[in-house]
Amino acid sequence: MEYLPDIEAEITYLPTQAGGRQGYIGTGYRGQFYYDGTDWDAQQTFIGCERVEPGGNVKATLRFASPQAHDEKLAVGTVFLVREGSKTVGYGKVTSILNLAAHAAEVRTKEQGKL
Repeated sequence: MEYLPDIEAEITYLPTQAGGRQGYIGTGYRGQFYYDGTDWDAQQTFIGCERVEPGGNVKATLRFASPQAHDEKLAVGTVFLVREGSKTVGYGKVTSILNLAAHAAEVRTKEQGKL
């Protein structure tokens, strides 16, 4: 099953000497998406490349594990951190809202069916 992305973002990963990761980051990475005081799980799929070295920039689509928590909250221009635990390894900005509302509605429907 193909999953549609929720948002698109520009992400900059910190260089190793500035506290970033030791090795490259590959598409499919699930670093924590941190904004508004909370960490969220989101899978990143890189656009136009398979991996990025520390200190690099990439455009990526993201798909959230809990889209209903972000629907109507995220907007183009929202800034966020990419974290691993409490360690910040990158930062980014939302450039486009893609399938977030539909994904959130799908999850809400499934949750209501479990009640």
